[in-house]
Amino acid sequence: MGRAFEYRRAAKEKRWDKMSKIFPKLAKAITMAAKEGGGDPTMNAKLRTAIANAKAQNMPKDNIDAAIKRASGKDGQFSEITYEGKAANGVLIFIECTTDNPTRTIANIKSYFNKTPGSQIVPNGSLEFMFARKSVFEFARPNSLSLEDLELALIDYGLEELESINDDEGEFLVAYGDYKDFGTLNEGLESLKITPRKATLQRIPTSPITLNEEQINELEKLLDRIEEDDDVQAVYTNLA
Repeated sequence: MGRAFEYRRAAKEKRWDKMSKIFPKLAKAITMAAKEGGGDPTMNAKLRTAIANAKAQNMPKDNIDAAIKRASGKDGQFSEITYEGKAANGVLIFIECTTDNPTRTIANIKSYFNKTPGSQIVPNGSLEFMFARKSVFEFARPNSLSLEDLELALIDYGLEELESINDDEGEFLVAYGDYKDFGTLNEGLESLKITPRKATLQRIPTSPITLNEEQINELEKLLDRIEEDDDVQAVYTNLA
């Protein structure tokens, strides 16, 4: 899972780094979290992590506060919708959206697939079994605990796997758990005074595939169109 996760993470962040729409996407995540669990971060673990993710992207505090307030206003009536599709060469695509206008969103998503040869939207539920939903927390390795002690401490909170990754900022740990254990695993990290630099719900492919460079370049064109949409929050594929 480690190398596959690293590829997906790096590829996705490379695209997102080019986008100027990151703040609106983060704001929607904050608004949805506040809408579901209330606007007090101390009482809402999902909101705490959404705020932490926003701060990691240097989102201004005023933007964060405005997103929380939006949850109780008329313009905070967002809904979460997923779409599923297939692309050429056996690629499966799972799309998560947050929208105030589902009609607009599905029309846009369909147009992206229609413009790409060999791609099509499929009925929701068709690809659900091809992805495992996981809670994923990325954080700096604590100096006070060994990996073994950290694993033992987090197992009771739903930890399934703990792995080490390296990037330009150094070594980090990634904790995986079932998506239903997002809140409890987050609480476990908080109990150890660990603040994740990233906390997300992800869909990990159960049967990943590999493509050659030319095929990947063609796929990137479709993924770029999808991810640039204001309503799209996350896109997952079955690439290894």
